[in-house]
Amino acid sequence: LDVLSGLKKLKIATRYEVEGVTWTHMPENIRKARLARPVYEEMDGWNAEIGEVRSLDDLPAAARAYLRRLEDLTGVAPAIVSVGPDREETLLLRNPFAV
Repeated sequence: LDVLSGLKKLKIATRYEVEGVTWTHMPENIRKARLARPVYEEMDGWNAEIGEVRSLDDLPAAARAYLRRLEDLTGVAPAIVSVGPDREETLLLRNPFAV
């Protein structure tokens, strides 16, 4: 998440349009994939240094909203969130190997 700090708006591609048809995933057909145009959802960014954050609750509200939205769109809860380049700048939210 640290690399997103300072951006005013964040964009998430939520679907694609190909020749007037909406796709929820990138078309497998190479010709259609070349014509695909992403449709973005915009979210507010945040302007905070998050390298010292060690808990999800301590992240800026917009960062938490971004993670929640990614979870909603993918159906997968994040297990690990990086808040900086160093090893200790990592939030372990759940066991990534648990089934």
